[in-house]
Amino acid sequence: MPGEGLRIEDISDLRAYEGERESFRREVIELKRARRVGIGPIVTVVFENRTTVRFQVQEMARAERMLTDEQIQAELDVYNPLIPGPGELSLTVFLELTSEEALRRWLPALVGIERSLVLRIGSGSGTEVVPAVVDPQHEAQLTREETTASVHYVRFALSPAEVDKFASGPVVLAVEHPAYRYEAELGERTRASLSADW
Repeated sequence: MPGEGLRIEDISDLRAYEGERESFRREVIELKRARRVGIGPIVTVVFENRTTVRFQVQEMARAERMLTDEQIQAELDVYNPLIPGPGELSLTVFLELTSEEALRRWLPALVGIERSLVLRIGSGSGTEVVPAVVDPQHEAQLTREETTASVHYVRFALSPAEVDKFASGPVVLAVEHPAYRYEAELGERTRASLSADW
């Protein structure tokens, strides 16, 4: 369930955005530094929130010279679902494939990767395992039986008890795909940034 969406009035017009862009860009780069996590050699995730999504919409509007409310609303309709709701984490998952050879090797091998992410919260016998949730419409657009896309969007829905446990850690984000099994522990700075969204 997405969080409270951005509205047209949340998006600066092009002239106003040019004035704020440099400082906003620096803010988002710093924010993403805490929210970008590498999992193994080719998977990187970015935990999205209202600020990162607003930046994406502002940059798209700037690049495409969008001037009408209708154009902006179309972008908001695309990106608002990335804003996490209470107790949720929303991730953009990137397969960092930089050569034609890597694309040919990995995209067919990693079909279904978006369904293979899990969050492990806590340690020992008290570990909570939370599976990723994938929007069916998104999955239908990005994955075929024989190949997958290099960008995916997934969500984790945490219970109130899991939210409480999350801040103190440990928290591990894992890819448990037959062709790719790696994990990364979320550092204190990352957990703090994500907890602040709730």
